[in-house]
Amino acid sequence: MTDTYDILIIGGGPGGYVAAIRAAQLGFKTAVVEREHMGGICLNWGCIPTKALLRSAEIYHYAEHAQNYGLEIAKPSFQMDAVVKRSRGVSAQLNGGVSMLMKKNKIDIIWGEAKLSKAGKGGPVEVTVGEPSKPAVLPQNPVPKGVLGHGAYKAKHVIVATGARPRVLPGIEPDGDRIWTYFEAMKPAAMPKSLIVMGSGAIGIEFASFYRTMGADVTVVELLPQILPVEDAEIAAVARKQFEKQGMKILIDAKVAKVAKTGSGVEVTIEQGGKTQVLSAERLISAVGVQGNTEGLNLEGVGVVIERGLVKIDAYGRTNVEGVYAIGDVAGAPMLAHKAEHEGTICVEKIKGLDAHPMKKTQIPGCTYCQPQIASVGLTEAKAKEGGREVKVGRFRFIGNGKAIALGEPDGMVKTVFDAKTGELLGAHMVGAEVTELIHGFVIAMGLETTEEDLMHTVFPHPTLSEMMHESVLDAYGKVIHM
Repeated sequence: MTDTYDILIIGGGPGGYVAAIRAAQLGFKTAVVEREHMGGICLNWGCIPTKALLRSAEIYHYAEHAQNYGLEIAKPSFQMDAVVKRSRGVSAQLNGGVSMLMKKNKIDIIWGEAKLSKAGKGGPVEVTVGEPSKPAVLPQNPVPKGVLGHGAYKAKHVIVATGARPRVLPGIEPDGDRIWTYFEAMKPAAMPKSLIVMGSGAIGIEFASFYRTMGADVTVVELLPQILPVEDAEIAAVARKQFEKQGMKILIDAKVAKVAKTGSGVEVTIEQGGKTQVLSAERLISAVGVQGNTEGLNLEGVGVVIERGLVKIDAYGRTNVEGVYAIGDVAGAPMLAHKAEHEGTICVEKIKGLDAHPMKKTQIPGCTYCQPQIASVGLTEAKAKEGGREVKVGRFRFIGNGKAIALGEPDGMVKTVFDAKTGELLGAHMVGAEVTELIHGFVIAMGLETTEEDLMHTVFPHPTLSEMMHESVLDAYGKVIHM
């Protein structure tokens, strides 16, 4: 351990630990300050453990419908504690992997909570590290004794990568019992018979999908006129139809006005279309977004500009204060792990003086791992038109694809949006089986500035789901084959 570093990163989540590894690769003496667990929310309480839960739900779903595949399986059942244990085990394994990567790259981990005490022009930034506010959450990853490293540290560059936490609405504060955030929803002691999900973004819909698949009576309440508000309206409509077919209840243009706890759960007062109704459920999941973790860092004390609870940065992660940077959720939307990772790399390479390319937020894919899956990149049809673009739109439904039918997954759609004048791919939007594993094809295409002609001339393998990507492009130009 040393008390002076080239780069000191506050936060060991996806953005922080990736930035640290890249910094070490570039020869910087690097340290990460972490208060709870390496891997951050994504690895420990977000992206990874939710996918483990959803995988269990997916297998349970297929077991329930085995007869559709000519198979006979006794009525399936599950033990919620075992499902949760598997999810936590997956997180613990990857958590240990991140710590191993830190050791491999000779990156110091300083356990505690950081606060900037000085930011000087051209000089080192001082950071004070205190005791963690609470012990490590995962029992498999206790804070190591003897290497807490509390005290003052200096660094030429400090990168803030402190992430975000669930947004709390006044009067609907989570209590860890009846009213949940994603923390509680990820490790239920037992399967609730009924629950209400407030918010239909990626987090809300993933949990709604998990609990509905596992047998709970689920109602989703969305304030806006469309579920999955950031998605293309047509894709969201296809997804909603499938959710409702599965038995999920969905209320749009609806506001949760009041939540009261009862002996058996909660009573939720909902205002919709000038009318009021009260719904009862065992649990309520609050999934109304997240907010940046900027408090307690003394950022404003050293002059860093904070806007609407987020650190203001340029395209390379630089704040207005020399030597202080920010990446990931704490620096704004889209609040996605892969965005944070890429921002971390860009930030560190810019510090090194390399020819770093600024982040292109229109080329960051978004994925929702519900059933059916949803994936998208770029502009929706509506956004493209709002921007004054004349567009050509292609669509191809799963029912026309041989692989989808063979998989027993005939419901879904691939949609592409092109600039009618230039052939530029403006956006791609997908709903259906495994689309989260397909979207990268369109992301690469946009990054390489391919046109509709390039995509039409590309040979896609048969039989695959990816053929629908090709057909969607063909459809935009009146050349679709299998529909």
